[in-house]
Amino acid sequence: MISAILIISAMGICMGTLLGIAAKYLAVEGNPLQQEIEELLPGSQCGQCGYPGCTPAAEAIAEGNAPVTMCPPGGKALAEILAEKLGISIDLSDVEEKQPLIAYIHENFCIGCTKCFKRCPTDAILGGPKQMHAVFADACTGCNKCCDVCPTECIEMRPIQATLQTWYWPEPIAQAEKVT
Repeated sequence: MISAILIISAMGICMGTLLGIAAKYLAVEGNPLQQEIEELLPGSQCGQCGYPGCTPAAEAIAEGNAPVTMCPPGGKALAEILAEKLGISIDLSDVEEKQPLIAYIHENFCIGCTKCFKRCPTDAILGGPKQMHAVFADACTGCNKCCDVCPTECIEMRPIQATLQTWYWPEPIAQAEKVT
């Protein structure tokens, strides 16, 4: 009995060592440009760009299969940074700067069909079958997928309300220019 335990333990140690060595010497390096682009993207995995997440979107941008203006949450600032990193020139006149939006469900019209929370990529919609639904605002990425499938059109996209944690000074540069 003890010899069987010792043999299995020795085999485990040998196999673990071999796997560790193989992982070190046979590792496949990823595209470093793709990793840098992925770090620049917002990481919200919202799918507004047409890709299922930021990793495939970064891969498409690095390979040149997607434009640098494809990320709506990133806006013009992200497009400029990506264009500079890739060394290309872009026209930002078509890119509109969107403010962050979150879904809001009008509870009076919600029939509890569950189509919206089946489509939500971040599970931000709470509720059950034949019950009213609500949106967990901290998890909503504003992808608008829930609005597309709602049969009663009770979901609308609203701007994020400013709180003490999200409030910022509206135009400090314009204020400083008036003083000087």
